Amino acid sequence: MRVILAEDSTLLREGLVRLLAEEGHEVLAAVGDAEALVAAVAAHEPEVVVVDVRMPPTHTDEGLRAALEIRRHRPGVRVLVLSQYVEKRYATELMSGNVEGVGYLLKDRVAQVGDFLDALERVGAGGAAFDPEVVRQLLARTSHADPLTRLTVRERETLELMAQGLTNGSIAQAMHVSQSAVEKHVNALFDKLELSHATGYSRRVLAVLRYLGS
Repeated sequence: MRVILAEDSTLLREGLVRLLAEEGHEVLAAVGDAEALVAAVAAHEPEVVVVDVRMPPTHTDEGLRAALEIRRHRPGVRVLVLSQYVEKRYATELMSGNVEGVGYLLKDRVAQVGDFLDALERVGAGGAAFDPEVVRQLLARTSHADPLTRLTVRERETLELMAQGLTNGSIAQAMHVSQSAVEKHVNALFDKLELSHATGYSRRVLAVLRYLGS
C-alpha cells in the first residue's frame, strides 16, 4: 500500500518506516507534525495515513484533528490513528461517521508487530480496526440511558468484539462458541439497536459507536 506516516517521535517514525518497507509497503512521506501531514496527503495521494494524536505545536490533539480534516476532504484515504491514550471528543467524531477504512490503536499495540500490521491491512482494505481499550473507554463515556442497556451479557460481548472489526468467525473463536451462535447474537443486537434494515459493513461498528455523540 501507499502510506504516509505522521509521528513526532523520530525513533518511532523511523522504526515504522523500516517496518512498512520490509513488509512491502511504499512509504511516500514520513513527517513530524500535523500541518506537514495534510500537505503530504495533498501532494502524494496515499491510500493510508498512519497518524499520531499528539503532535506539535501543542502536543494535544493536532494529529487527530488532521485525520478528521483528511477524512472530510479526501474520504477515499484510509486513516489509522496511533495514540498513547484515548482522545474521547475527536475519537468519537472520527468513529461516529463512516468508519470504513478507519482504525484507532493504542501505541502499545505497535509493540505487537503482527497486530499492528493486521490492523493496517484491515483498514487499508476498507475495514475497521479499533483497539478494545478504545471501545471500552468510549462506551464508559456514555452515562445516560442508551439502547445498549437492552442487550444481554453475551450480546454486549459480541458487540464489543464487532467494534474491534472482527468477523463472525473470529468472534466465535474469541467467545468459544459456534459461528451460528454468534450470528444469532448479531441479529438480536441489530434488532435491539434498530439496525436490522441498515446496509453496509459500517453498521457492525456503528452498532457500538453511532450513539456516542448523542
